[in-house]
Amino acid sequence: MDQVINKLIRKFKTNDPFTIANGLNIEVWFEDLGMGTRGLYYNKLRRRYIVIHRDLSDEWQRFICAHELAHDRLHPGFSRFWLDAHSLFNPGKYERQANKFAVKLLLSKAEIYPGETLENVFRRNYIPLEMLQYY
Repeated sequence: MDQVINKLIRKFKTNDPFTIANGLNIEVWFEDLGMGTRGLYYNKLRRRYIVIHRDLSDEWQRFICAHELAHDRLHPGFSRFWLDAHSLFNPGKYERQANKFAVKLLLSKAEIYPGETLENVFRRNYIPLEMLQYY
C-alpha cells in the first residue's frame, strides 16, 4: 500500500486525490446517492468512475475520493456490487483497506509537531475524525 501511494505522489507531484484521479483518467462525479452512501467506484467498459455524494462537506468529499481511489489501485476487478451478490468475501476488509489507504495518502505530506495530538493532525489536514482508527 505504501509503495502504491508513494508512486502516485511521485508521478502526480501531489497527494490530492482529485488531481490523482484526473491524472489516472478516472471520472469523478458528484451526485445525490441517497442516505447511507457517501461514494462508490465502478469500472464499466474500461472506463473508471468515482461517484461522490454531492451533499457531503468538502472534507468528506476529499476523503471519499481518496477512499474510492484506493479501490481502483488496490482492488482492481472487484466490485462491491459483485461481492455482495456473488461472493462469500466480506467487503468490510476492502473498505478498511480503502480507509487506511485514504488516511495514508492524505497524511503523506503532513508534519506532526512535537506534542501535537493526532486529532489535531487530522483536523489540520481536513481528514474526518471518524477515520482516526485507520491511522
